[in-house]
Amino acid sequence: MKQTTVTTNAPCWVELGTDDPPAARTFYTELFGWRPDSGARPEAEGYTQMFVGDAPAAAITPRYAPQQPTAWTVAFAVADAEVTASRIKAAGGKVIKEPTDVLDHGRFSVSADPSGAVFILWQPRGFKGAGVFNEPGALGWVELATRDTAGARDFYPEVFGWSVAPSEHYTQWGLNGQDFGGMLAMDDRFPPQVPPHWLPYFSVADADNTVGRAVAMGGDVLVPAVSMPGGRRTAVLRDPQGATFGIYRDATEG
Repeated sequence: MKQTTVTTNAPCWVELGTDDPPAARTFYTELFGWRPDSGARPEAEGYTQMFVGDAPAAAITPRYAPQQPTAWTVAFAVADAEVTASRIKAAGGKVIKEPTDVLDHGRFSVSADPSGAVFILWQPRGFKGAGVFNEPGALGWVELATRDTAGARDFYPEVFGWSVAPSEHYTQWGLNGQDFGGMLAMDDRFPPQVPPHWLPYFSVADADNTVGRAVAMGGDVLVPAVSMPGGRRTAVLRDPQGATFGIYRDATEG
């Protein structure tokens, strides 16, 4: 069963940090049909929510620190950011930014697993997270790329209570019967300078068409569109500013 709503300890949001938010907004609006939030608050410091119809789907933000990469970051909903941050430390991870209030929306924290893959904790208050999942233009899958798959299989279930369904080449994450992500072992296909990371995948109506449009707008293809067992067709792209993301079309869509 797919994730359809924000669920505690599962992916709830994704945001892009970039040097050129206006260009990124244009690219993703054209690619996914997103609509920028026209009522962004000045105190949000350039943080812009992007909508699929009337539902918030993602955010595009400036890079807030010199060391912050141009990249998408996945957020996981938690009941208590402080408690989860403590579990992260106890499991061998690192809390990069301690839990902090975000206006009246909720509390967030930035953490990394023991291999260095960065993610966000989100304790919702006024803002729950994405209002749509697994529909064209919306987040539908998250994938951890790491060189320490065994360590990740220990860390994430301890922190979030995830189920683990391993196979020879791929591990699948789930929670309460909902599959929402997976894990890919980083091998020689990944240059040594590429760090472990979480990669968001967005649902699209046509994977091949989306790849073509991304390239026409200045994006790059890192993994060409390929059909997976079960009929899902996926690709991995890089936007003109350098942020990597995945797309997919399920056999049941369209």
